[in-house]
Formats: sequence, structure tokens, C-alpha cells
Amino acid sequence: MAKRNNYLGELAKDLVKTYKTKEALFGKEGVLNELKKNLYQAALNGELTEYLGYQGYERTKKPKENTRNGYSRKTVKSGSGEFEVEVPRDREGEFDPKIIKKRQTRIEEMDEKIIWLYSRGASVNEIRRELEELYGVEVSNSLISSVTGSVLEDMRAWQSRPLDEVYPIVYLDCIVVKTREGKRIIKKSVYLALGVNTEGQKELLGMWISENEGARFWLGVLTELKNRGLEDILIACVDGLTGFPEAIEAVYPKTKVQLCIVHMVRNSLKYVSYKDRKELAGDLKKIYQAKTQEEAEDALTEFAEKWDKKYPHISQMWLKHWENITPFYAYPGEIRKAIYTTNAIESMNMTLRNVIKRKRLFPNDASVFKILYLAIDQISKRWTMPIRNWKMAMNWFLIEFGDRIAA
Repeated sequence: MAKRNNYLGELAKDLVKTYKTKEALFGKEGVLNELKKNLYQAALNGELTEYLGYQGYERTKKPKENTRNGYSRKTVKSGSGEFEVEVPRDREGEFDPKIIKKRQTRIEEMDEKIIWLYSRGASVNEIRRELEELYGVEVSNSLISSVTGSVLEDMRAWQSRPLDEVYPIVYLDCIVVKTREGKRIIKKSVYLALGVNTEGQKELLGMWISENEGARFWLGVLTELKNRGLEDILIACVDGLTGFPEAIEAVYPKTKVQLCIVHMVRNSLKYVSYKDRKELAGDLKKIYQAKTQEEAEDALTEFAEKWDKKYPHISQMWLKHWENITPFYAYPGEIRKAIYTTNAIESMNMTLRNVIKRKRLFPNDASVFKILYLAIDQISKRWTMPIRNWKMAMNWFLIEFGDRIAA
């Protein structure tokens, strides 16, 4: 491996010395594009040799044995531009090359580039212009739509895949998108279920779309998760939607429901004047960062005494949901953030919202699923490490829920 790397390093230096401009190296007529063309040409010739079982210059033993039959020219689009190859043919027309298939006019890296751009919210026209500016390759809008549309089959398989039997934590949330229905533009909710498995790895379990967020729809989502093999959730982190805890209890009666503190704080600050926001947020922090539940109750009482005259709805909202706010106080401070906040799903949602912001309006539900699935696929590639303090959290879960995890 070391010798190979040294050789490639020396080769790169020689290429830079000989071809001194970017165009000479990477341009449409550049040496690297020519090298790529020659590599594909050699691979195609090698495939036919392997298929026929003899070299081009060898005589066949049987007169009627299948033989070479010239070439057909084909222009192929790639990430570094277009190049022309001569695809070898056999006399019987049965040879089907694998590296550049029949009727294939672009290689995989081009598809990957299109999907990468689309997953970041680029429109079809933006992708077409980007490819033309970067690589000098002209592609049609229909080709781009075809490439991005091909992921729908993968998405359907992903959406129905079997799940683990137990996820210690599942975050349930939704984001809002705008879609077109006939002549109307309407808002729809995209439901997201993000699980943390027993290894502490994040995994999006699925996504669903509906015109309005509601506990009844969440009940259907949870039922689908159970049908896909998810038998038990230890802790479900949710927003303050009315009826949500009851929907979870109907499907997973043993699950602890923890309201997302991020949502609680956000909803609390929604109608607070700008000059009061910082001070009020600091007083809220005394509640959810309290060391014990008793200390949190005292902090909430002090909050109400200070702010109820101006913003009475805030303390009332916290009292209304207190039963589902307090479960995390039973855990050590080091692992509370893995439970009571939805940092895991909030960071994902932030990326998805940036994609949605670029897209602004979706023509239909399929386009929503397509772009969000591609964006999630890109995001999940960064989920390589367990969430913070997971070993400590898992040890605690084994003590509290050991029989359910073992089962």
C-alpha cells in the first residue's frame, strides 16, 4: 500500500509539472478526462475478452463460435465532462457490458452529483446550470428528474424496513412544508421519528406527511412502527401536542413520556416582548436545570410570582404539562441532556428546514418525500458516533429497564 501511495504521489507531481493549468488537468479536453476515457475503454475491451474467453488476436477453434464484431461509439457524461468511448460488440449481439451498460449515457458519479445537489435543496434548473458551469456538460431537466426520481423505490424500501425490537429513546417531532394542491397552496406536517438504539446510534425510523399535526395521526404512526417490529420504547420525547401522551400510551403503555424542553421554552417565549425575553428565558432555565424535582417546583413557583401578571399563560402551560416534564429529574445530570432535549432531532430539523427554505414550495407530496429522504441520507452519514454520555445512560437504563431490554 505504501509503495502504491508513493507511486501515485509521484505521478501526481509529474502531471502537475507537465500540465500546468487547471484546464489542462481537469478541463473537458484535459489529461484526466482523457485518462478516464482510456480506463473505461480498456475495461470495456477487457469485459468482452472475458465474455468470449479469448484475446482479440487469437483465432477461434470453432468457425461458428461467437466473435468480435467491431465497435459502436457512445458519448458518456461524467463529473469531469463528456468523453467518447468505443463499445465493443459481439457478432451474436449478446454481450452486455457492466461498467457502461447498454443505453447508459452517464456514469454513476454524475448521478451522485445530481443527487447531492438535489438533497441540498437545489432546483432542477439550478442543478442543470451547475453541471454546465462546472463540467461543461449539458443535461436535460427530464434526465435530472429521472435520476432524483429513481430514489423513490429506495425510499419505499427504507420506509417499510424492519426495526429493532427496543429503542431506549425515540424522539417524535414534525416540520411544516408548503405544497401545491390544484390551485391551492397549503401547509402540511411531515412527521419524523428518530430513534436511538441500544448502541447509542441515531436512526431515523421513518417519515410521514399529513395536512395537520394531530394525536390521531401520531397514533397511526406509532402503530406502523410496532407493525415493523418495534415492540418497546423506554422513553419517548415529544412536543406539547394535546393528546400525544395518550396516543403513545395506547400503543406503548409502558413508555415514559418526556416533553421536549426545547419546545416548552420555544412556546413559552413565543409571545414575550423582546426586552423581556433574555431575563424570562434565564428564569425558565432555573426550572429545567434544577437538580431535583422539588427544586424545580420551587423555581416554577418563583417564576409564576414574578411573571404571571404580565405572562400568566406560561406558568399555566408548564403546570398543565408538569407530569410529562418531570421524568428526567430522576436521572443524573450527566445524562439528562440525552433525554429531555431533542438536540439530536433539532440539529437534523435545522438542516431539513434549510433545504425546505431553498425549495419554498413543493409541487406534490412525492417531491417532499424525495428531497427530505435524500437530505436525511446525507445527514445520517455523519451519525458515526454514539450520542454523548451514552454508556452512562445505558448503564442507568439497564438498572431501571433491565428486564425489558433483555427481553
